[in-house]
Amino acid sequence: MKSALMRAGYKKVSRQMNDVFLQFASKVIFFLIVMFAFNLFFAGHYTPGGGFVGGLLGAAAVVLLLIAFDRKTVHKMMPINYRFMITLGLVFAGGVPTISYLFGTPFFQHQFTYIELPILQEISIHTAVFFDIGVFLAVMGACLLIITLVAEEKA
Repeated sequence: MKSALMRAGYKKVSRQMNDVFLQFASKVIFFLIVMFAFNLFFAGHYTPGGGFVGGLLGAAAVVLLLIAFDRKTVHKMMPINYRFMITLGLVFAGGVPTISYLFGTPFFQHQFTYIELPILQEISIHTAVFFDIGVFLAVMGACLLIITLVAEEKA
């Protein structure tokens, strides 16, 4: 493409032309990856997936934005404190089995109950989902924190 533009009389081809395509494509692909990460997260109890794989895929989606944009722009789009995300994930992942242990059940035995909702009928709520939320947040936060710290060190 550069050579065609050079032949057309352009002396210098700006990098911005490619950035527009990359930034638009990365926004679209970001949402597709996030939707697939949530799909893997919720399918993790019965099929491969869960909090760990969903967290890795969620981190990969943010890394895609970091490649297309700079760190400051991504932070303006999503002002996320990765250390707080890790802390919240560890509280969920460690708190769920601890609370069940305090109620007299074995440490990692998950509990469930059914709730009637007007539109959705009857749904079940499992403590395993809250544990997986913690794993998701901890893995995603740790991956993004490591990547941003390494990127800042190299810059």
